[in-house]
Amino acid sequence: MKSKYGNMMKRNLLNIFLLLLITVDLFSQEQDLKREVTLYNPFIPSLSDFRKKSFLPVIRDTSSVRPEFTYTVNTNPYSPEYTINPIKAAAIVPDPLEKLYKSHVKLGLGNYYAPLAEISITNERSREGIYGLYAKHYSTHGKVKLQNDKRVFAGYMDNDVSLFGKKFFHDNYLEGSIDYFQKTRHAYGYDTSIVAYDPEKKDIRIPYSKIGASLSFASLTLDSSDFSYDFDVAYSYFFSDRSLSQNSLELAGYMAKTYLDLYMGAGLEMDFYRPSREISRSGRYVAALSPFISKSSAQWNFRLGIQLLLDSDTTSSVKFRFYPDARLGFGIVPSYVEFFARLSGKLEKNTPDKIIDENPFLLRNGSLFALPNTSHQLVLSGGLKGNTGIGGNYVLSASYSMIQNMLFYAGLVDDDPLPVPLAGNYFLSVPDDVELFNLHAEINGVIGNRITYRGNTNYFNYKPGTLEYPWGKQSWDAQIGLKYNLRNKIIAGIELTSLGSRRFIVNRSNTLVPQEDYVFISPVYVSSNLSAEYRYTKILSLWARLNNIDFTRNFDWAFYPTQRYMFMVGLTYSL
Repeated sequence: MKSKYGNMMKRNLLNIFLLLLITVDLFSQEQDLKREVTLYNPFIPSLSDFRKKSFLPVIRDTSSVRPEFTYTVNTNPYSPEYTINPIKAAAIVPDPLEKLYKSHVKLGLGNYYAPLAEISITNERSREGIYGLYAKHYSTHGKVKLQNDKRVFAGYMDNDVSLFGKKFFHDNYLEGSIDYFQKTRHAYGYDTSIVAYDPEKKDIRIPYSKIGASLSFASLTLDSSDFSYDFDVAYSYFFSDRSLSQNSLELAGYMAKTYLDLYMGAGLEMDFYRPSREISRSGRYVAALSPFISKSSAQWNFRLGIQLLLDSDTTSSVKFRFYPDARLGFGIVPSYVEFFARLSGKLEKNTPDKIIDENPFLLRNGSLFALPNTSHQLVLSGGLKGNTGIGGNYVLSASYSMIQNMLFYAGLVDDDPLPVPLAGNYFLSVPDDVELFNLHAEINGVIGNRITYRGNTNYFNYKPGTLEYPWGKQSWDAQIGLKYNLRNKIIAGIELTSLGSRRFIVNRSNTLVPQEDYVFISPVYVSSNLSAEYRYTKILSLWARLNNIDFTRNFDWAFYPTQRYMFMVGLTYSL
């Protein structure tokens, strides 16, 4: 009991002692806080910059594992079960062929009182052969105005009739025809400085006619390596009146065959001409032999040949002529650019029917039947051709020719038309040796599915031997055309034609004198032509043509103006 109270006493004394210590300490601190402190700068706490570093641990595995394994394949044959079933033969059905009509009739009528009639009659499609009849008539009966404003009759007429047939055999065919054509022209143009000249229509009428027959026997070769041949014979009788005529007989043969990878062959030609006795007592002939060899591939081709020829006319002795025939072509860019070159020559036969297509107004004294042939002694040509890449083709070429006896025409004027009424209506042939340089370009193609186009142009540079100018020849020409086809229902086209200026010489005497008496100049000629056709059905269509809608004036020859604006409408019908 006593110890319990004693402990309590000791604990209280200890607490009192500790309290006194705390009180004395607080008092002493209070005395220290009463001291004065002078601050010269405000205190701004700050922390210095510290760049943190962050990185990710990278674990690199330095150990490597190389797998190694082995395997074996055990092959066992497999024999599938199958059953053979017969296959039926395929039925080859040919494409349906377009129906052919036995006849075709075309009728038209235009200004200048110009009727047109054309008919064609043939058999239907046959494996045995072809036979038929073709006939055409076209004429004009209008007048044209000369330089003195006088209107003169300038009508003309063309008639053509042909009866033909063709018989097919196993590997060849026989073909023949009987032909007749008639051309009538009127020498309406004359020197308007002559006032006492007013001929009747019958006095200036110039008729030409030709009747003949031809026969051919040729092979039907589907492979170029097979033996091929073609033999032709033709006879014709040409006349302008009873006293001016000529008989002609033409024979031609051709054979070729592939041998040692070379295609080789030869051609043989013999033509005989016999004019009437009023023209000449002797005949004329042309005989030629033309051997050749050639070879071609997809990238290149060549041909080597010559022509040995004998030329006999009514005015001189027999002439021996030699013409080379060397050709080379190769592709620079396949299908798009192909180069070609040729060294050649040829004899241009000046037969009466060819001359009247050039100039039908030659003097009617028989000279038409005695003209010398034109010899192209050397022709060097080359150029590029190919596909345009836009649905068409093109040709660019240049040529140089040395020509002997090229025909030019000089107008003939008799100052006294009473004895022989010529007065500039007729022409004389003037042959001369010429060097000719020609640049040629042409293009054609399709635009879309409806429009087709074509165009060509030429530049000519003549260097005559004795003549001052190349009379009647233009220095350039050009032509371009577009055609629109709307589902074979409506077909329309436009064509532009231009011709360079030409010079014509007129001799004011009745003899051919190599001097210039008068030069007639034809200006540059530009013409626009339109055409349209409406196909009502497959057998009936209506059409129209408008030529020279510019009303420009052109001269075919000195003092011979052409008919200006011409239109024609018509229809075609098939049975």
